Amino acid sequence: EIKWLIEPEEHDYLAALSYLSLLKDEKTASAHADKLKRASVSRYKAKDIFRASQLSLLGISNAHVKKDQQKIQSGQPLSPLLLVRDLDQGKTIVADGYHRLCAVYSYDEDAVIPCKIV
Repeated sequence: EIKWLIEPEEHDYLAALSYLSLLKDEKTASAHADKLKRASVSRYKAKDIFRASQLSLLGISNAHVKKDQQKIQSGQPLSPLLLVRDLDQGKTIVADGYHRLCAVYSYDEDAVIPCKIV
């Protein structure tokens, strides 16, 4: 069983803002980050998040993925993902949690992942 924190950690929001700042202007990125903080937690299957994000799966040889897999195996809780719907591009942006998503998917593609999505 994969364990999850109830809420994302504060540094996850900062990481999301940093990533979103590469894709959006500063005002829009900040607005998304603020909305993520206020959003409630939803749950989606790992395979559906991958399909919606159109991202490639990182292999277990990736150090960050390996670290998250070790957390899963040792029973340490993972932080929920932070997602942003990009309606213009027709996909979901994984603003924070890409490595966690890859680790969970490689463990169980049908695993349900808690996420905040705006």
